[in-house]
Amino acid sequence: MATEGDPTGFVKVLHLLVISFIWGMQVWVSFIAGFVLISQVSMHTFGLVQSKLFPFYFYCLLGGNAVSLAIFAVYHPRELLDWHEGIQMTLFFVAVILAGLNAQWFGPSATESMLVMQEIEKEHGLGNQVGMSSNKEGYAKLREQDPKYKEHRTTFYRYHGLSNLCNLIGFFSTTVNLIYLALHLGTI
Repeated sequence: MATEGDPTGFVKVLHLLVISFIWGMQVWVSFIAGFVLISQVSMHTFGLVQSKLFPFYFYCLLGGNAVSLAIFAVYHPRELLDWHEGIQMTLFFVAVILAGLNAQWFGPSATESMLVMQEIEKEHGLGNQVGMSSNKEGYAKLREQDPKYKEHRTTFYRYHGLSNLCNLIGFFSTTVNLIYLALHLGTI
């Protein structure tokens, strides 16, 4: 029987399911789906699919991380945290902030620039090839000739890089918290 301040069985299961869902989704989206997709469809199809999936992905991360943070915070009052729990709390908080930045700012900004780039590429007959390494010369020539394209490409890669960085730090945060949770299971 749970005493005051101890989570119930339901809360423990919910916390484990949410953090496992987040981690699994991060592994799939970050390390598997994109690499498979880019090798199988055209660049523009890849960009379109990513532009539809990423908002859903980022908001799922934001919601899941917020739930994990809330559950952890309720059962670990700040005044009673040891240093391990303080690190966990910080990592949950970091994951929420970074998912929010991706959902609200980096993701939409990268998508906006990507869509403009795709329109310009279509005008020049680019974007229908499969894979990133095909027709490098055509893209290099377009960057040299079209300042608008070059500007949007720079903007896209800036936000895409920041989004990737946030995603990887969020993944690291979730991984550390999941490891800590696993190490403190009573039994399997």
